[in-house]
Amino acid sequence: MALNGIFDEMYGSDGALRPPYDKIAKWLEATPSNTFATKREQADLLFQRIGITFAVYGSAAGTERLIPFDIIPRALAHEEWKILEKGLFQRVRALQMFLGDIYHGQEIMRAGIIPSGHILKNDLYRPEMKDVDVPGGVYVHIAGIDVIRVREGEFHVLEDNLRTPSGVSYMLENRAVMMRLFPHLFSENRVAPVDHYPSELLRQLRSVAPAAARHSPTVAVLTPGPYNSAYFEHAFLAEEMGVELVEGQDLFVRDDAVWMRTTQGPRRVDVIYRRLDDDCIDPLAFNPDCLLGVPGLLSVYRNGGVTLANAIGTGVADDKSTYPYVPDIIRFYLGEEPILKNVETYRCNRPDDRAYVLENIADLVVKETQGSGGYGMLIGPKATKEEHEKFRRLIIDDPDGYIAQPTLALSTCPTFVEEGVAPRHVDLRPFVLTGRDGMAVVPGGLTRVALGDGSLVVNSSQGGGTKDTWVLEG
Repeated sequence: MALNGIFDEMYGSDGALRPPYDKIAKWLEATPSNTFATKREQADLLFQRIGITFAVYGSAAGTERLIPFDIIPRALAHEEWKILEKGLFQRVRALQMFLGDIYHGQEIMRAGIIPSGHILKNDLYRPEMKDVDVPGGVYVHIAGIDVIRVREGEFHVLEDNLRTPSGVSYMLENRAVMMRLFPHLFSENRVAPVDHYPSELLRQLRSVAPAAARHSPTVAVLTPGPYNSAYFEHAFLAEEMGVELVEGQDLFVRDDAVWMRTTQGPRRVDVIYRRLDDDCIDPLAFNPDCLLGVPGLLSVYRNGGVTLANAIGTGVADDKSTYPYVPDIIRFYLGEEPILKNVETYRCNRPDDRAYVLENIADLVVKETQGSGGYGMLIGPKATKEEHEKFRRLIIDDPDGYIAQPTLALSTCPTFVEEGVAPRHVDLRPFVLTGRDGMAVVPGGLTRVALGDGSLVVNSSQGGGTKDTWVLEG
């Protein structure tokens, strides 16, 4: 049943069933609740056997846990997906151009669209990348764009994840588990496949190899190691692509190239899909106290001897303080109106915006500009007066470090919870891949669901779950 004022993915405001959910609704009506409970237990066992876990830092209950999986899929019509796909490509294309510009001619700053200090003084801007030509002009090879749906055919962007976006392994495993538990649903519904993502990722990574290695490049996935929260995904993607999973200690620099230690001797690496933050990628160039990276890697990268995906320095484009400028970025580089809108955003470094946020903090969502994973965030309507006051002080002390947005009306999907099937709030993270030959996105993405009644926090680290995302082929 639809919640007042909230877009319901399954039912219209008049209570009529939306077409993508026609067969799903019949399945829900015909299936006893105890069957769903049994299937959910089976799903948990499958995920345990697969070993798909998520590390939660600072958790008193232990560091490894399963992400709750909801067995009721989220469905999108083919026409809805095509609108979303077009908007994703537009947004990522503009952000690629933005990154190329700020590390080269800086025309957007000269034009006064974005203040130069906003870029050059941002901690995520890497001056080491100034005038570095990246292969194919591609800075963001993998983008995870978080979107919400607000009404029929209209999506808004919440965040642009352009550094080391995670979650694609859950998208793939969610689909595999659903096909195993409910094969008849896939024979009754024409669901677009997603299992070609690893091969498409590998194709795009190989396309941006240095020129000398273009015909037969060696690709590797660089992980911080098994204690990282997304280690399962690193290992999963390396295995699915058929490439090596390496840690920093497995690589070394020699003769202006990067080499991998193997039992057959050193082997040159041409493309590194890195899941390390910038600070840890090279202790000689960035944080000397972080020893997870490869000494000398930046020098080889700057000289064109290896490709890094994603490029160093992409964080300045997905920083939450840059987010409000993205519509202007699209207009500046593409001369087009944004297809996907931003959520209204207040910049706390602007006096008028800051005054409004401080006055209305109980009604707003406040976010750290460089925060992620649901940490460093205040949901005003759910917070206590003490928490409101704490964030007021934080904003006053560091206005550059915070933005605020209205409490978001995330759409709802039917979800199997303790009391049965009930609407729960969701968002969606599609994964956009870019190489020399263009862009691709598999039809679907990671749907995250807030499992608590009325909760708007979908992050896995904060207790959210996931769903299989269906794009129904026309």
